[in-house]
Amino acid sequence: MAMNAPFDWRAYDRRLFLLVALVFPITILIGFARTYYLRFAFDTPPIPSVLVHLHGALMTTWIAFFIAQVWLIRSKRQRTHMKFGMLGVVLGIAMIAVGFLTAVAAAKYGSTSTPPGIPPLAFLAIPIFDIVLFAIFFGGAIYYRKRPATHKRLLLLTVLNFLPPAIGRFPIESLQSFGPLFFFGVPTVLTIGLLIYDTRRNRKLNWVFLAGAIVLIASYPLRIMLAGTDLWMGFAAWLTTWAA
Repeated sequence: MAMNAPFDWRAYDRRLFLLVALVFPITILIGFARTYYLRFAFDTPPIPSVLVHLHGALMTTWIAFFIAQVWLIRSKRQRTHMKFGMLGVVLGIAMIAVGFLTAVAAAKYGSTSTPPGIPPLAFLAIPIFDIVLFAIFFGGAIYYRKRPATHKRLLLLTVLNFLPPAIGRFPIESLQSFGPLFFFGVPTVLTIGLLIYDTRRNRKLNWVFLAGAIVLIASYPLRIMLAGTDLWMGFAAWLTTWAA
């Protein structure tokens, strides 16, 4: 190849998102195998409510949807990809609504997903931030749907945003002992690495991707610092009044 040949960013994008489409479901499966997907093989308490089942089903559907969309782009079926995207909008809205209700119900009634020693109202900050960031990144992806490079990177941020809950459930005690340094640290390193790699390979910085990465990474210490404050505890208690 000539040194001055133009960079094929579309081929690069297809390879990058193929890798993400492979690693993402594997990470989710490992994290949630014992408590959801393969709970029949472990001594796991039954899922407490229909709401949790619905939340899990929507999340699983989102993973399948993401993989399908990546496959459609790789198959050069852009029109089908765009039409199928309307289903993604409905799915995304449902995930936000059900995710919020599930998180608030867990804070009010308790949940096995709440780490020992942490008040449920304080822990509510973690999933609430996840839901808000997903709404921001997914909403941005819809807004930039006619700018493929930015659209894809905002969807990539939704994937990175979903990693901590799965990583935090990895059945490796030596890693779990690091706490937030592990389950927030891994997505932070991945986000920074992808941003640097993307900029070098694409030969330019995507400013929306940078802004989203900063928001995502900054949210990790912010939610930890906010969780134990009187301000948050009062707000969380108010949210739980909505739960039946």
